[in-house]
Order: sequence, then structure tokens, then C-alpha cells
Amino acid sequence: MENIVRLHRRIAPELIATVEERYLILRQILYSQPVGRRALAALLVSGERVVRAQVDFLKTAGFVEFSPLGMTITPDGQDILEELADYIRLLHGLTSLEQELSSRLGLGQVVIIPGNSDVDSAVRKDLGRAAAGVLARYLGEPLTVAVSGGSTMARMAHAFTESSPQTLVVPARGALGEQVEYQANTVAAVLAGKLGGKYRLLNMPDAVSDQALAALLNSDANIRDVAEVVGRADILVYGVGQAERMAIRRGLSAEVITEVLQRGAVGEALGDYCTLAGEIVYSTASVGLRLNDLVGISQRIMIAGGAKKAAAIVAVANASGGGILVTDEAAARAIQVIINNHIK
Repeated sequence: MENIVRLHRRIAPELIATVEERYLILRQILYSQPVGRRALAALLVSGERVVRAQVDFLKTAGFVEFSPLGMTITPDGQDILEELADYIRLLHGLTSLEQELSSRLGLGQVVIIPGNSDVDSAVRKDLGRAAAGVLARYLGEPLTVAVSGGSTMARMAHAFTESSPQTLVVPARGALGEQVEYQANTVAAVLAGKLGGKYRLLNMPDAVSDQALAALLNSDANIRDVAEVVGRADILVYGVGQAERMAIRRGLSAEVITEVLQRGAVGEALGDYCTLAGEIVYSTASVGLRLNDLVGISQRIMIAGGAKKAAAIVAVANASGGGILVTDEAAARAIQVIINNHIK
């Protein structure tokens, strides 16, 4: 495949743009079907005439079909889309970038999806699908999977198509006060439903005072029991946030936020706030896993995309000490710049 890409660049570079354009159209149809031409052009931020010419070709080739409701992708279209994804990755040099970031950040593996999830909703969906594919590799026997909350985690859960009824899914921490569908409890329940497995919930706030936390643990045997199960998780799948944004979302006081940022925190995961070098400078009080607990978990999968999160990803990767990163191209290239400029 690498030789094919090299040949295309040398003898027919004009065809590369066409291939990539048709790939993006097929991918958008897959995620938006059934969809009309006008709506598709708007989603792609492209001219309707350009889109019409390409979808007419894709229809003739048997990759999409039309109906009164709009365009849908055919089984052949799904197959060619999967094959094109590998071609696009090589075209963008993502395979070598994955190896570089894996080595420089001390990670077991890096998986990079083409595009920028900051600006493209299809890339955000691709990120969820890719993470689901990585997690699926480790299922198949009785295991406990802990998951954090967040929009990317929610997409990962909804993207799952595998069956693993022997899997138990638990939230990695208590619920964050945000949209219900993005809370760790909801992600755990949705993922368990997709797998046909079981789940248990942590019915408590994500950030409470030390005194309230102690009282909850002393008075609620179920919380204690679930917390013990979470602590014995075999696999952790978790998201990453920007320190300031997450501190505001978690309702930290202005004084604490100022202190956390002054101490150099740029990233947050599992309630821990980290500097670029991976030093944890602040932690919220809650039941569940922390970054320091990850050494005891056999498989850890971090999911985050978008160039805005690059520094946060580097910080959490350095603090977590290994695992797998699933990210997008925009974040990966921004991470590469940070590594080259700040990490020797």
C-alpha cells in the first residue's frame, strides 16, 4: 500500500484529491444517511454542484443508492470506505506519526484518525468508532471495563457493534454534573447494553468534600462495593480534558482554579490535574480511579481529539505512564510540535 501511495504521488497527484474527496463524501453519507444532496453539501461545506458530480459517480459505481428519503451507502460502499481509510492514513503519513508519538510519549500504541474533531463532526464519530474497535480487541472473556464520562466516550459506547455478554461495565468515577448522556454512569449502561453485558453504577456526585465522601462510604454499602469493583477493573477507557475547562465544569472555586493553573496544570483526567511534564498538582475528591491507580490496570485506552487538547493529552500521557492513545490527526500533529519544542 505504501508503494501505491508513493506511485500516486509521483505519477498522478491530481487523483489523490479526487480519492480523498470521495472518501469524505462516503464517510459523511454513512454518518448522515439518509441524506439529500443539499444537506450533504452543507455538511461538507462544499458546493452542491461539486457534490452532485461525485455522488453521481458513486451511485454508478454501486457505492451509494438514492431513494425519496435521500442517499444511503451500500454494502459495497461500506467495504470500499474501510479500504480507503487505510489508504488515507498512509497518504497523510499517520502510520509513521503513530510510531513516533508512541515512542516519544512512552505509550504502548497510538491510533490516529485522519481529520480534526474540533471542526468536523464526522471525525468525532470516527474517533468513537476507532476507540470501540481498539476496546473490542481485548474482550471475549469475563472482564471488568471501567469507563469515564464525556461526549467522546458516549460516541465510543454508541459505536460498539461487538457482543460480549460476559463483560461487566462500571463507571470509573462518580457522575459529573453535566448532560446525563455524557455521564460515566450513562456511558457504562449504554456500553453494557451494546455488549449484551452487565453494569453497575456509582450513584454519587463526582466532586464532593472529603467529609461528605467519608460519610457516603461509611453509610452506603453499595457504593463501597461498586468502588471495590471499579478498583479491580481489567480495562479502563477514559477521556482527557483541558485543565481550565474541566475545573469550571466540575464547579471548582475561582481561587482553586487560579491555583491549579498557576501550578502549571494543562490537562485533566479522572479528576486529576496535570502539568505538561505529568506532575499531578490537584485532585478532586471522589470515589473511583485516579491516574496513580492505572499501573494496576492491564489495558488503558485514552481517547481525545482536536488540536485544542494536544497539551492536555501530553500531560495525561506523561502522568498515566503508558497505555493506548486514540486521537485524531490535528491533535497528533499539535502533540508532535509540543514534544519537539518542550520535551527533550
